[in-house]
Amino acid sequence: MTVKTVEEDALVKRKAMKEAILSGDSTVLKFYENSVVLITGGSGFLGKHLIFKLMSSCNINKLFVLLRPRKGKSIHERLKSILEDPVFKLLHNEKPDFVNKLVAVEGETAENNLGLDEKTWKMISDQVNVIFHAAATVNFKEIIKVATLTNIRGAREVLHLAKASKNIKAVVHVSTAYIQATKRNHSEVIKEDFYECPISPEALIKLAETVDEDKLDAMIEPIMKEWPNSYTFTKAVAEELIRTDTANFPICIVRPAIGKLLAT
Repeated sequence: MTVKTVEEDALVKRKAMKEAILSGDSTVLKFYENSVVLITGGSGFLGKHLIFKLMSSCNINKLFVLLRPRKGKSIHERLKSILEDPVFKLLHNEKPDFVNKLVAVEGETAENNLGLDEKTWKMISDQVNVIFHAAATVNFKEIIKVATLTNIRGAREVLHLAKASKNIKAVVHVSTAYIQATKRNHSEVIKEDFYECPISPEALIKLAETVDEDKLDAMIEPIMKEWPNSYTFTKAVAEELIRTDTANFPICIVRPAIGKLLAT
């Protein structure tokens, strides 16, 4: 498939999306009408496309983007840089005022309370309707301490915020299609279901918070030997957190795979 073919296919789908929006019959459009959304991981590949999709196809009232200062840039400078990505070119042309609905909030997924101060936590929990948790460390060689605090404790803190939110309608936890790409399952079909977890999420979080890196690595190595890396292992444990801590809560898990574009 060529780049040109992909672009043409995308334009056809975009036309169909526009027609659905204009018809007023879209259940997706109705769900998001005047809603307030929070996205973690908005600076990543998936996060940028999610922002584009929501702002181009839905009448979002406000979209909070959780960001941290990085490389000398403030969160507002980072948001501006994110919006310079080519993915937003069409949106800038068609709905230039969408930027006024984006609100950068300073936080850190790996920290308790997502690194939010009390005022910001209250502001979000008072207003938010939908949360997309897409932030994660995707470094396959990440030390287990950092991977745990980011991918597992981060998910826990998002849940805490969601449960504190007065008007929450849905939470979407972004996992990965490779959470069970283990040695044992390498030739099996991975089902859209939960799998047995080798360790309690809260126990692993506690270890990451209290045990030094080298000792923690030695302790966890036998437990995660089935997994190829700390990323897939911690994302698998994060799913166990979702399973055990969200009874009767409006949450879903999505498991994106890796897409590859071949140009000729």
